[in-house]
Amino acid sequence: MRLTHSMCTIAECAPGGDGCPAARPRLVKIAVVGGSGVGKTALVVRFLTRRFIGDYERNAGNLYSRHIHIDGELLAIQVQDTPGVQIHEHSLDCNEQLNRCIRWADALVIVFSITDYKSYELLSHLYHHVRQMHPGNAVPVVIVANKADLLHVKEVEPQHGLQLANMLGCAFYEVSVSENYNDVFNAFHVLCKEVSKQQTASTPERRRTSLIPRPKSPNMQDLKRRFKQALSAKVRTVTSV
Repeated sequence: MRLTHSMCTIAECAPGGDGCPAARPRLVKIAVVGGSGVGKTALVVRFLTRRFIGDYERNAGNLYSRHIHIDGELLAIQVQDTPGVQIHEHSLDCNEQLNRCIRWADALVIVFSITDYKSYELLSHLYHHVRQMHPGNAVPVVIVANKADLLHVKEVEPQHGLQLANMLGCAFYEVSVSENYNDVFNAFHVLCKEVSKQQTASTPERRRTSLIPRPKSPNMQDLKRRFKQALSAKVRTVTSV
């Protein structure tokens, strides 16, 4: 599988072709959010390339894309990496760039590290912020506990992340980006399926709406004829009386 790089974007192209598939696939947009140093970029790159790279430059909020098949359908996946979030005076320190990413997304991955309790404390704040950015919209959210291989320095018990995810109504995955690709893939896979399901469910409704015929403009000659008929009937009634 060949990867092409352009303008901070990684696009996975079909084997044997010069570019991505000609057919326009369904678009799924995913934003990855969480505290600093929890492994968001490593998680995204692991999903896209199956490779683990330990060190990254400061997160600049890059956008990545990939074409994958979900249940036999080709999807264009766009994944927005985001800079780390912090709590400032008991509230999230979210800049407008992060808010735009959240509003843009069809689904979100909220990441924390089991080795950083503060990143765990961000979870509920981030989740409720996401819901504020998507009022009335059941945007799918997955919570990912990263660095599951570093048990000797853990600060968060695995069941705590699972309990919080259940309370918030989110899917939960505990992963080791460095050691297990399948768990990483599954976290994104479930989001893609959920978004695809929502988009498929909304499409027939839009199609039915678009097929409803618009009412025709009234024929003025017909209206005049009906008015004359009504007027004549009224005159006959008055005369007979």
